[in-house]
Amino acid sequence: MRKSGDVILGGLFHSHLFSHFPDLSFTSEPHQLSCHGFDVLGFKQAQTMVFTIDEINRNPNLLPNVTLGYSLYDTCLTMAIGFGAALSLVNGQEEQIILDDNCVGNPPVVGIVGDSSSTRSIAISTVLGLYRVPMVSYFATCSCLTDRQKYPSFFRTIPSDAFQVRAMIQILKHFGWTWAGLLISDDDYGLHAARSFQSDLSLSGEVCLAYIEILPPDNDPVEARRIVDVMKKSTARVVIVFAHDSYMINVMEEVVRQNVTGLQWIASEAWTAADVLQTPHFMPFLAGTLGIAIRRGEIPGLRDFLLQTRPDLYHNNSMVHRFWEFTFQCRFAPPPAGWVEGGGALCTGEEDLELVATELLDTSNLRPEYNVYKAVYALAYALDDMLQCEPGKGPFSGNSCGSLQALEPWQLLYYLERVNFTTSFGDQVSFDENGDVLPIYDIINLLWLPDGRTTNQKVGEVKKSAFKGEEITIDEEKIFWNFENKKPPRSVCSESCPPGTRIVRKKGQPVCCFDCVPCSEGEISNETNSVECISCPEDFWSSPQRDHCVPKKTEFLSYQEPLGICLTVTSLLGTFICAIVLGIFIYHRSTPIVRANNSELSFQLLLSLKLCFLCSLLFIGRPRLWTCQLRHAAFGISFVFCVSCILVKTMVVLAVFKASKPGGESSLKWFGLMQQRGTVLILTFIQAAVCAAWLLSSSPTPHKNTQYHKDKIVYECVVGSTVGFAVLLGYIGLLASLSFLIAFLARNLPDSFNEAKLITFSMLIFCAVWVAFVPAYISSPGKYADTVEVFAILASSFGLLVALFGPKCYIILLRPERNTKKAIMGRGTKP
Repeated sequence: MRKSGDVILGGLFHSHLFSHFPDLSFTSEPHQLSCHGFDVLGFKQAQTMVFTIDEINRNPNLLPNVTLGYSLYDTCLTMAIGFGAALSLVNGQEEQIILDDNCVGNPPVVGIVGDSSSTRSIAISTVLGLYRVPMVSYFATCSCLTDRQKYPSFFRTIPSDAFQVRAMIQILKHFGWTWAGLLISDDDYGLHAARSFQSDLSLSGEVCLAYIEILPPDNDPVEARRIVDVMKKSTARVVIVFAHDSYMINVMEEVVRQNVTGLQWIASEAWTAADVLQTPHFMPFLAGTLGIAIRRGEIPGLRDFLLQTRPDLYHNNSMVHRFWEFTFQCRFAPPPAGWVEGGGALCTGEEDLELVATELLDTSNLRPEYNVYKAVYALAYALDDMLQCEPGKGPFSGNSCGSLQALEPWQLLYYLERVNFTTSFGDQVSFDENGDVLPIYDIINLLWLPDGRTTNQKVGEVKKSAFKGEEITIDEEKIFWNFENKKPPRSVCSESCPPGTRIVRKKGQPVCCFDCVPCSEGEISNETNSVECISCPEDFWSSPQRDHCVPKKTEFLSYQEPLGICLTVTSLLGTFICAIVLGIFIYHRSTPIVRANNSELSFQLLLSLKLCFLCSLLFIGRPRLWTCQLRHAAFGISFVFCVSCILVKTMVVLAVFKASKPGGESSLKWFGLMQQRGTVLILTFIQAAVCAAWLLSSSPTPHKNTQYHKDKIVYECVVGSTVGFAVLLGYIGLLASLSFLIAFLARNLPDSFNEAKLITFSMLIFCAVWVAFVPAYISSPGKYADTVEVFAILASSFGLLVALFGPKCYIILLRPERNTKKAIMGRGTKP
């Protein structure tokens, strides 16, 4: 299809689907290649280029005073024909050269619109790139064509497969399909798509391919059966097909034969809108298909132009004649031999196109045609920008401009790289550094209507903008799902792990196939990384479901628990009894039994016992710094105060009985009132000094112990310095041992009320309690260590209280007749 003009644009389209290669046996002259199987859609795309050039020629604002011509070739979907056509276009050596009055033939083309195939585009642009001849494809999507080193003059108005692959992955992620099969065609289109899928999926790690199968290019029923068997055995319910419709037919025939249902098909743009697959034979299986489709556009006036496609208006156009014969199933005269005899009709050229159903006139779904429209305008705007150049301000050597008379393709290439315009449909067209347009795809859903018709319904779009990156929008309410429940299917290799578990990969299988293993104690599932569980913070523990962290249980000797309540009540009871005994002694302070052996020491002893009872309360409750520091200091000082009083009382008892013997009066001068007070004070001060040194050097501190129980925090006080604690206990033990020893020596002194016996018994109880305390304390964990210490304090305190003051209170309250000096000295009559 040709039309002369000042500038010629070339075009490569496929008006036939098949070609016949001649015999190349080299034994006879070969015939020319022949094409058959007329393709209305390819012819429609060629007519769209013719319409666009006519529209540009009529536009006074674009390329004024310049007439565009065209030279279009039919590639018959064959490499040899397409490649030869491209070389004919750029060489200017067409089959027939028409000379004008100046003996100048048809000029070579300055740019080519085409090809529709990625494989042919790769071959053609490899050669055209050497001469920088611009080539703008409307349908070649292979991502390999973005390589500007190999294809420096290649452009396209359709997004590359790299974006189409990412768009499909976006759809898979949107519906949670992580397990899918991939069918590809055995050509550059399919093979490069498979590489892009594998590359992008390995980066995301969210979607896996269950299988990759290459569709045979010819009718191979055995291979088709094997591929369908793979699909049936696989657990993947989603099948992605990256191939042309001619590859799909054989597989779909086998799908129908085996009645393979329950699959969700995802179509690449190459077969999304293919009418050859949208038939009642295939639709029970393909209905509901989600497909990537080229951006739909509108071209005002195109339908009216296509209605002008008549043989009488295109006398020398063989393509129009073939279209007419194909549409009306007739033949122009002279008809082939036997045509009329077989009942065939003759074409008159007067047939009415509007009375037949032909894809040529359907302009409601212009997708490849819209890309052709944009490609022609891109070349036209680039040429217009070049002609607008002001002399002396051009971009070429010496600031020169390109001219129409000496136009070189590389000059047009410079402006094509920078072209930027907006179509009448509102789409902005410009090319990036790789020759790609700003990508945008429609997402369509294949519907099978009750009346048997099929339609493609737009349900969303995927696009990439300069500001927001890649975006996907899907209107799920519009989608028809070809399943009984009318809902999207589940297609996963392994179900998502429930909370509280982690993923363990299955050896030798894709990352989407895994087992779920419960997280360990103290760990919870990781929302950002499902392969690993994360440990809970120090003060937290995993819930029983291992899905969130909960605060660890805390353990310490609490006032709220029964044990703490019992010890608190016992401590307060002991304090109360001490107070009662002290009151009794104060009330009866003038009686002999109270005054005997220094009543002041008795009062001090009762006071120290009260402090011993009260200091046990410091061991109950949550340990804090001040309680940890105070509890052992108070305990140590209180008991030393108590034992010091007992020691002094014992020594006084011994001194008094020695003084009663002849010549022993001098022993009392060393145990006067001041000496007794001073001794108690000095002995207590020593313990206070030990405590002060301990607190200053290595003070006891509260500690959260997690060694006893992983799910529990045991609050305890660490002693800080073990030496300090040992000195404190050792000093108490030393004084207690001295008291016991002295009292034991004085136990047989003659007296009806020998207090030394009581002191001996009380010290025996005291020492027994604290000797048992040490191993029990060391072996008891956490709060039980505090319990043992409190129990030792209370037991020893009650032992001292009962042993020392029980008999005296008995005499004061119940046997007052024995509360006399004579009775105490043993000179009275015993009742």
